[in-house]
Amino acid sequence: MRSWRVRRPGPIETGPLDAERTPVPVPGPGDLMVRVLACGVCRTDLHVAEGDLPVRRTGVVPGHEVVGEVVVVGRDAQGKGFAVGDRVGIAWLRHTCGECKFCLRGAENLCPHSAYTGWDADGGYAELACVPWDYALRLPSGYSDADTAPLLCAGIIGYRALLRAAVPPGGRLGIYGFGGSAHIAAQVAAARGAEVHVMTRDPAARELATALGAASVRGAAEPPPVLLDSAILFAPVGELAPAALAALDRGGILAIAGIHLTDIPALNYQRHLFQEREIRSVTANTRADAREFLAFAGEHRIHLTTHGYSLDRADRALTDLAHGRFTGAAVLVP
Repeated sequence: MRSWRVRRPGPIETGPLDAERTPVPVPGPGDLMVRVLACGVCRTDLHVAEGDLPVRRTGVVPGHEVVGEVVVVGRDAQGKGFAVGDRVGIAWLRHTCGECKFCLRGAENLCPHSAYTGWDADGGYAELACVPWDYALRLPSGYSDADTAPLLCAGIIGYRALLRAAVPPGGRLGIYGFGGSAHIAAQVAAARGAEVHVMTRDPAARELATALGAASVRGAAEPPPVLLDSAILFAPVGELAPAALAALDRGGILAIAGIHLTDIPALNYQRHLFQEREIRSVTANTRADAREFLAFAGEHRIHLTTHGYSLDRADRALTDLAHGRFTGAAVLVP
């Protein structure tokens, strides 16, 4: 089958990915094997390719926003509700131990034994992929394969970030950076009654934010016109954290959504943290988060801005992502 593997982690201009012909994967007894119908291109894939994240599997196939059609049901996965021909999703989280204190208290995203698609195991930059049946996701109807793919990480992580930001009913939410995840989270927040203010440097992203109904749109580090109850930093730029904290009202919360962030500059306690302002990180997601968000997407129409690339152009899609050449999300369509 055709696939892409990260052979030489490094700057995207150095060509860290190789296009290869690889053997068809062999599903384990508890796995589903799917034919990949679409795979989103996530910034985390870029972090894996460029070596911002440590290598966990040499020559890994990236991609963890996979929409697929089941072609094989493993022996132990039979009778678990999945059948050949079903349309399912493969997301970032693919294993937790179920026994540690974090799993037992419902925080499986913090499991020290967790494993991830496209980092610990091969993902969706390929024609076929496998997933443990109990981490496969049922997908909402009413979306094309290409539009569904970004929901599986950009959407789920944006939803987790909203939970961490604890936006109060009718509250004011600031969003810093407006890419694939942010443009979904903004719609979820607005549907829940929040007033959304967007800060981004990209002119095309500002146009998209305006079209999606943002109450205000400003430059990346500019102050919003009102104090914020909550904020989410989607851009992987630590230098924006002080500006986001300074924009918070008393008791406000800043959630940082990315898996990787450049260094945060020194903070001034009085300006950035006093009056019980908080910073919270976001680490992966639970399966409950994923199911809740996908159910929400099934009940509320989310407008996706996607850009299609053939599987043969996966390296170009990552390069375009690295250089901010599109708004919304890129999707590989084999």
